[in-house]
Amino acid sequence: MAAAFFGLLVLSPAFILLTFALFVANGGKPFFTQSRPGKNEKIFKVIKFKTMNDKRDAKGDFLPDADRLTPIVRLVRKTSLDEIPQLINVLKGDMSLIGPRPLLVEYLPLYNDSQKRRHEVKPPASSVHA
Repeated sequence: MAAAFFGLLVLSPAFILLTFALFVANGGKPFFTQSRPGKNEKIFKVIKFKTMNDKRDAKGDFLPDADRLTPIVRLVRKTSLDEIPQLINVLKGDMSLIGPRPLLVEYLPLYNDSQKRRHEVKPPASSVHA
C-alpha cells in the first residue's frame, strides 16, 4: 500500500490534469468503474479514467468505438495513464501491484478448479482493460 500511496503522490499532478481534461472531453465523467472479482471472488469496483465518450447515433445506440475516442483519450490509452486511478483500488485493499488479471464477473461460472485459483490472491492494478 505504501507503494500505491507514493505512486499516487508522485502522479498527482498528472492525475489532476487528466481528471480535468477527461471531465471536459467526456461531458463531466472523467472516471469509469466496472465490477470485477477479486480475492476470494469478492466483487469490487475497479476505477479507471474513462477513455470512451457516450456519443450516440440518432437511434440512441453508441457510436462505434473509433468514433468515441478523442485525441486526449488516444494519448491516455497509448501511455496507459488510464490505469492511474487503480492505485486507489490498491489503497482500498481491492487490488495489489502484482498478480493475475481480474476478468469480468460474467466469467466466474466458467472457471474450472485450476482457473479459480486466480482468486486466491488480489488482482493487480494496471492490468484491467475495459
